[in-house]
Amino acid sequence: MAKRVQLVLTKDVSKLGKSGDLVDVAPGYARNYLIPQSLATQVTPGILRQVERRREQERQRQLELKQQAQEQKAALEKVAKLTIAKQVGENEAIFGTVTTQDVADAIKAATSQEIDKRGITIPDINHLGTYKAEIKLHSEVTAQIDIEVVAS
Repeated sequence: MAKRVQLVLTKDVSKLGKSGDLVDVAPGYARNYLIPQSLATQVTPGILRQVERRREQERQRQLELKQQAQEQKAALEKVAKLTIAKQVGENEAIFGTVTTQDVADAIKAATSQEIDKRGITIPDINHLGTYKAEIKLHSEVTAQIDIEVVAS
């Protein structure tokens, strides 16, 4: 079995890693593809220090983002219930449905915080009533809020 070569990726490589990752690959793959295409460079002690410094900076940035997400969660949980007004037809059925954009707009109106609508998960809302929405603020932080759909 051939010896593996350690490289640092300079660009994202599908099924191998992201830029700045330290990877072990076959020598032929490194020599014939990764290095000539400028996708990776040889590992030196200086480059290893740079990789460690980048990892530490990324870890600090992730901790900061998680802290901000915790603060957003606390602010969202202070709001007891969001109210969304919709037009109503027969049997308390609403026209259309409540969308994640509606929920994001209600959150902005109540707390003046921008929430990405792609991080909001709501059940199908076709009638008046109270529903629970889940908001993913960070990979480790989710908040739950109550949504009340009322007639306009």
